[in-house]
Amino acid sequence: MITAIVLIRTSVDRIPEIAEAIAALDSVSEVFSVTGTYDLIAMVRVAKHDDLADVIPGRISKIPGVEGTDTHVAFRTYSQHDLEAAFAIGLDA
Repeated sequence: MITAIVLIRTSVDRIPEIAEAIAALDSVSEVFSVTGTYDLIAMVRVAKHDDLADVIPGRISKIPGVEGTDTHVAFRTYSQHDLEAAFAIGLDA
């Protein structure tokens, strides 16, 4: 599974509608409305690297009101469980 974090700039007056349209896409697991330079962050999960092109420039970028994206592909995923285990190494309870 390949995970991409997609930072999205949108028309500010249409953030809720754009977020809902992005969230409805099959490969999108979450969409967050955020503060800062970007308006939305989408978590995209696909089986193959080539599938990112279908989802991000092929579908997300074509949603009316999306003004631009900045995509970051994850190398490795660390869950809360993984982090707790990593920091507990060598500690005696």
